[in-house]
Amino acid sequence: MIKHFGEYCLLMTRVFRMPDRPRMFWQQYSRELEKQGLQSLPIVIIISLFIGAILTIQAKTNTENPLLPTYTVGLLTRETLLLEFSSTILCLILAGKVGSNIASEIGSMRITEQIDAMEIMGVNSANYLIFPKVLAFMTMMPMLVILSTTIGLIGGWAVGQFTDIITVADYLLGIQYAFNPYFVWYGIIKSLFFAFIIASLSSYYGYTVHGGALEVGKASTNAVVNSNIAILLLDLVLSRLLL
Repeated sequence: MIKHFGEYCLLMTRVFRMPDRPRMFWQQYSRELEKQGLQSLPIVIIISLFIGAILTIQAKTNTENPLLPTYTVGLLTRETLLLEFSSTILCLILAGKVGSNIASEIGSMRITEQIDAMEIMGVNSANYLIFPKVLAFMTMMPMLVILSTTIGLIGGWAVGQFTDIITVADYLLGIQYAFNPYFVWYGIIKSLFFAFIIASLSSYYGYTVHGGALEVGKASTNAVVNSNIAILLLDLVLSRLLL
């Protein structure tokens, strides 16, 4: 663990330097925005829509008490989406998609000696390959969090609109009741840390892979597993510090 942590820190010192060719960096950055952000939109929309609907149904099922106010269901759905799902759980899901993609892409370049060729030509391969990915994912993640929260709330509204589980009026009252704007910023701040962990750890495992295609697969698996563990540990720390 200490060896990996040291290698990770040394790699990050090479990553976060001024790009040798800013024009090529911004071209890479724009491509990564599309690859990591825009291509993640379908899975974010689908999962958030269904999770919002499921949270609403479960909240209504578990709060069947005439003593509870009518806005309880909408309030629980909103707080769950803002505090945990749209930041932490969504990042755990994206670690499997984005993280494995980054690790396998860089790992494939390593075993085909493309990275070695860059080093021979005097290119800072770590900066050229990893920095745009980290910056692009940190740029897109807050937008994905806001989109996820919005779609999740729409999913809960759909339950009230198309079923008789809860009325739309009660649901809308709940999602507006005692709203704390800080919770939105709380989710965004957490997502920035999680995006950095996913992109940087996945890049590290891909960049340091040795062997063949089998090792690239193992690196992708290690990237996803360790990213998820790091996200959960950091979530505990950030929740204690920010709330």
